Amino acid sequence: MTLARKTWRTLEPYHGMIYFSPEAEAAYRDLGLSGRMGYFASRSAAMGAVSAEVVVATFANFNPELVRQAIPAAWGIAGPEQLLAARLEAVDATLRRVLGEAVASAEMARAATLARQAAEAIGDDSVARPLYAAHAALPWADAPHLVLWQAQTLLREYRGDAHLAALLAAGLNGIESLVTHAAAGGPPAEVLRLSRGWTAQRWAKALDGLRARGLLSPAASGSEPHLTPEGARVRQEIEDLTDRRSARPYEALGEDACTELRGLVRPWSKLLATEVIGRAFG
Repeated sequence: MTLARKTWRTLEPYHGMIYFSPEAEAAYRDLGLSGRMGYFASRSAAMGAVSAEVVVATFANFNPELVRQAIPAAWGIAGPEQLLAARLEAVDATLRRVLGEAVASAEMARAATLARQAAEAIGDDSVARPLYAAHAALPWADAPHLVLWQAQTLLREYRGDAHLAALLAAGLNGIESLVTHAAAGGPPAEVLRLSRGWTAQRWAKALDGLRARGLLSPAASGSEPHLTPEGARVRQEIEDLTDRRSARPYEALGEDACTELRGLVRPWSKLLATEVIGRAFG
């Protein structure tokens, strides 16, 4: 479980940068998309021109009204194939800008080989993993820096689908998962609330519900909510179950290869976290 979590965390910025990339924003804008359309349409495009309800179900923790403002209207502006192409072109442009000559290095080729091996080790494990299955059906790129990004995308969505199943098993809905994530020491609650489009009233209602279930501490003036011992137990079970259900590709690759992969990608992930993700937050 530790192997899976450590390897995923190290590589996650290599994938996640696309959600903050100015090149991606410009590419979606050039297609005629505005607001959150680019994010929702580009990430769901692998599933085809799906309805807003499918995106709500698979993305899970966004306010459904925020999704409905973008989908299906986005499909009337740009089709899934256009979105997938624009996204990959933006990945290419962003990685070349930030990583420079590293995209054509022997280290990049090796990292791509290892990550692809891990991703291909789970090709028969798509049941109840809709976002992973959709992305796994896409053709592989040729360039190693894009192969590495695609492989991490598969591993990320594979883990994400498992995480949603763990949240469901724990009886937490989308907004409750965000509240408990923040209370467990994750990103600030207000960042999660605003980025996922939840109103202060809906957030407060979720807080009250979690307190009634004994998962959150009683309200205290001027203090941030924190998990009760029961809430901490539930949240830890969610993380542990996610790790267990996400371990297969890393176990198939092996500990030594995972260590090598982390060592190769770590400096690129740090650069992307600073130069793309960090800059997006000012």
